[in-house]
Amino acid sequence: MAAIPNQDNYLANHYIHRSNWLRAAVLGANDGIISIASLAIGIATASTTREPIVLATVAGLVAGALSMAAGEYVSVSSQTDVENSDIAREKVELQEMPEVELQRLAEIYEKRGLQKETALQVAKELTAVDALGAHVRDELGINDMNQAKPIQAALASGGAFLGGGTMPLLGAFFLPIHQMEYYLYGLSILFLSVLGVVAAKTGGSSVAKAILRVTFWGTVAMVLTAAVGYVFGVNL
Repeated sequence: MAAIPNQDNYLANHYIHRSNWLRAAVLGANDGIISIASLAIGIATASTTREPIVLATVAGLVAGALSMAAGEYVSVSSQTDVENSDIAREKVELQEMPEVELQRLAEIYEKRGLQKETALQVAKELTAVDALGAHVRDELGINDMNQAKPIQAALASGGAFLGGGTMPLLGAFFLPIHQMEYYLYGLSILFLSVLGVVAAKTGGSSVAKAILRVTFWGTVAMVLTAAVGYVFGVNL
């Protein structure tokens, strides 16, 4: 009889358990690169000196990182509130109508392919071990891998924005002021491509699709921002 693999080793061969923090981290890093690069490019097209470019990118980096972290925390906390509310409601229902809840659980297993008698037996056995856990997992669809974690999401998103935005900020510090917008664009596309590769490898998805996705939308954002700088350009 084959040995049952350890859960940690089993999960190590899959990627779904990374989805929460990976989504926040990729979003933060992508937003950091595109937002700060676009901001720097927009100012660079309207300025002949380095100081306003650096000032704008530093301000944008700080404000953006804090905004991403706060926004992610509030958003995921709202999801957590909904989850906790449903779990509390499920506790009450298990106390007030256990037979109905048992039948509901059995119906869920039956819809997944078990015979009626087998589904009822599985529901009874799981209820005997952990009734609330069974309903939270199978009726509400909440488990350890997809449960909302506000602090984790906020730190991942804000930290990733800071890391991603630092790259174009360094460009604003050290790249030649003449035609800086073009240098910044090339540098940002390089960073976005690296981000696409890292995200794809971490999440087990297509590298080519990930690179194309981030570089296309990054290009759109930077081109539009550069256009604003050219249209409203003044000597800053």
